[in-house]
Amino acid sequence: MLGLIISLIVIGLIAGAVARLVTPGKQNIGILMTIILGIVGSFVGGFLGYLIFNHDASGGFFQPAGIIGSIIGAIIVLFIYTRFAGRGARTR
Repeated sequence: MLGLIISLIVIGLIAGAVARLVTPGKQNIGILMTIILGIVGSFVGGFLGYLIFNHDASGGFFQPAGIIGSIIGAIIVLFIYTRFAGRGARTR
């Protein structure tokens, strides 16, 4: 159980960092938000992989993806986050 949590955090950090490097523009988020972004992206990647390939290895469509799926999912989540998070802040 502890190994699963640590691996989710490490993959989340890697996927979130790569997504931030690939996505153009400035993202004002810290390291914790980068990890959360990568973990959520991993589940989004797993869900998209299930929808596209209709193959389920673990008995449910809500599953973590591999590193490539995690990065793709994290890019999607970061894109959505930057579009909606910027609307609440006012700039002069």
